[in-house]
Amino acid sequence: MKILLTGATGYIGQRLLPVLLESGHQVVCLVRDAKRFDIQRYGEGVEVWEADLLTHDSLKDIPRDIDVAYYLVHSMSAVGDFMAREELSATNFKKAVAATAAKQVIYLTGIANQEDLSPHLLSRRRVEEILSSGPVPLTALRAGIIVGSGSASFEIIRDLVEKLPVMIAPKWLMTRCQPVAIRNVIEFLSGVMLKPWAFGKHYDIYGPDVLTYKQMLEQFAHERGLTRHIITLPVMTPRLSSYWLYFVTSTSYTLASHLVDSMKIEVVAHENDLGSRLGITPIHYREAIRMAFDKIEQNMVLSSWKDAMGSRAAAGRLSEHVVVPEYGVFTDSKKLATKDPEKAAERIFAIGGHRGWYYADWLWSFRGFLDKLFGGVGLKRGRKNAATINAGESLDFWRVIYADRKEKRLLLYAEMRLPGEAWLEFSVKDNMVYQTATFRPLGLGGRLYWYSVLPFHWFIFKGMIKKIAG
Repeated sequence: MKILLTGATGYIGQRLLPVLLESGHQVVCLVRDAKRFDIQRYGEGVEVWEADLLTHDSLKDIPRDIDVAYYLVHSMSAVGDFMAREELSATNFKKAVAATAAKQVIYLTGIANQEDLSPHLLSRRRVEEILSSGPVPLTALRAGIIVGSGSASFEIIRDLVEKLPVMIAPKWLMTRCQPVAIRNVIEFLSGVMLKPWAFGKHYDIYGPDVLTYKQMLEQFAHERGLTRHIITLPVMTPRLSSYWLYFVTSTSYTLASHLVDSMKIEVVAHENDLGSRLGITPIHYREAIRMAFDKIEQNMVLSSWKDAMGSRAAAGRLSEHVVVPEYGVFTDSKKLATKDPEKAAERIFAIGGHRGWYYADWLWSFRGFLDKLFGGVGLKRGRKNAATINAGESLDFWRVIYADRKEKRLLLYAEMRLPGEAWLEFSVKDNMVYQTATFRPLGLGGRLYWYSVLPFHWFIFKGMIKKIAG
């Protein structure tokens, strides 16, 4: 069977793709930037098709012989009018799929059973309406909070629980929801494929527990062996709530504000028999937490919501940043001999996250704090996997542009708030470690910024390359 998969580089798409391949299907991955897709990771059975859902012409030549199409994209973290973007994407997708042999479209959306919905949930409902108006039958699966290693909900709850012994939280913590384990989500997505009785239908998908967000935090803390005290305040405004989430967790302010709007709405499912028809056993919330930490501890996190493109890299494709500019830039270049090139390369590819930046970590943390203060991503994103790093992934306040272990080269592009653009490159050649920071300033402010941080760069980068070289 031939399957068209949109959102293949997203959190859900990266989980669903291996399941489809293991079932023997051929998968056409529709991605905006082929450079972000590591085709070597999947082997045979995968075809990559580069297209932009916001541009109809880029979709006109997609394969016609597909059987099923998955729609797993959304613009919730995008700046600007995300609702208009989602409508345009869905309309273009509907038209493109209509020209193929597809027998079914499967869409993962959100539970929307309340009358008063947030803009995010209203947009998801509108997308469902657009897709269902096409000639290809739609099966819509509506999920609430998705719990799994790397999911936005899981990581935000983890940030709150592990960092705050006492939480002074907004009243929406008493809102009820019905979380579902990522494993169940993937089972539902793959299970409804080409089931005629599911054509033209929508189903809520859910776990067995109906919990308030406060109960979710408390049960998470219990699973981690932590004692936490949560105090809810009825006077915390949506804006204050958004800032609270933004500064404590690894989310962006844009995403935090959308989450706060949605968290005020109950997302409790309407019961149905989909799980029993597909033979799916619903996983309890606490069990889903334990399963997530099993993956984390084994360095087996397949995908992370943090790998969605950041604000700077989102302006273009990764390939546009691979070539580091040589003119009109400031550079800090260092090289140092190493007695063990393999060990030096290992340190390069393990940099960031919990391991830190090898030298003056307190200054890196302070820079991350300043970045958060001015609306940037900060250092809280960390890295998805302690053992591996791939192009397209987030790494603290950087984006991985190029990563090749054989070549011993790692190139990062800055996503922190800067008056310009910045790259940081590491490589090992002929028993030498090379480390280059490049900054392309924007106007006078960019030049003043470079000279103001130059003393810190000399101190930090000198210490860092020494640690890497060993």
